[in-house]
Amino acid sequence: MKRSCLFITTLLLFSFITINAQQSDSTEESQSLVSQFQALEKKSGNYSANGIRYEVVRLTDLNRIKKSIFDSINTANASIRQLTSTIEGNTSEIDGLNAKLQETTSNLTQVTNEKDSISFFGALLSKGTYKGIVWGIIAILTLLLFLFVYKFRNSNFLTQQAKSALAELEKEYEDHRRKALEREQKVSRRLQDELNKQKK
Repeated sequence: MKRSCLFITTLLLFSFITINAQQSDSTEESQSLVSQFQALEKKSGNYSANGIRYEVVRLTDLNRIKKSIFDSINTANASIRQLTSTIEGNTSEIDGLNAKLQETTSNLTQVTNEKDSISFFGALLSKGTYKGIVWGIIAILTLLLFLFVYKFRNSNFLTQQAKSALAELEKEYEDHRRKALEREQKVSRRLQDELNKQKK
């Protein structure tokens, strides 16, 4: 009977220790590495032999921390690889975006230059230069028009004067011819009169 009580007590104690150890395992895994090391230091024992102090650590606890460290290192390496891949992807995307931005800037500059310029006989001129050329052409054509009008009026005036002088000259010529004809007729009459007198 004592053996069965002892066996049951030992069994209950062992199950209590196992449950307690499992709970502590799950809580330690969720803790950080620093807290796990602190817990390991608290659980470790020490002894001295031949004047040297030794720390005693349970191998299972040491293996659990080692596993946690390796898991943390593997997680960190995976995270580093993922971040490196993300950085490389972002770098290539940034390079592509920079190239597109440069192309867009170049296109924008070209469009702005074309917008601010006017094609004149196949050459791109700025609007100010184009306006200067157009107003220069208009001024030259206006001066040529005024010169043409002046020359035309001057020629017209000279033509009218020439016509007027010709008309006066024709009138004088007609007057002179008429007078010459009258004189000739008078001379002819006198001659005829003299001839008639001679016959008588």
